[in-house]
Amino acid sequence: MSGRIEARLRELRIELPQASAPAANYVPYVRTGDLLFISGQLPIWNGERRFKGKLGREITIEQGQQAARLCGLNALAHLKNALDGDLDRVLRCVRLGGFVNSIESFTEQPQVVNGCSNLLAEVLGDRGRHARTAVGVNVLPFDVAVEIESLFEVR
Repeated sequence: MSGRIEARLRELRIELPQASAPAANYVPYVRTGDLLFISGQLPIWNGERRFKGKLGREITIEQGQQAARLCGLNALAHLKNALDGDLDRVLRCVRLGGFVNSIESFTEQPQVVNGCSNLLAEVLGDRGRHARTAVGVNVLPFDVAVEIESLFEVR
């Protein structure tokens, strides 16, 4: 299906990656009523893990923002699958939970997670504005820089 959000993606020249398979015993998304929970997404592009390392050591804030953006692209890919290809069924992004693999003294987690928040606002407009958490953690799966979980209201 090609709708308003698909047109916006084309206008922005944004390509969605292939939705990644779960790395363990869980499903990529769960819908209950009008809420769609997207499992934590990593910075993976079509099966290739990117942005490995810690913020404040191997990874810069700008690279962390790119990693968070890629997590957001993966979330949109799963969202599209969950909605049978129709992203226009998204009423709003309700919440993001951002986890940033960072050294102990790094305190710019909110700036890093903005990479995903900015993407959702760019693509979904006001429907992309959300509540959010951005926390630092000492390690993430596969030593990636960022993981982001999301919650959407859909019809």
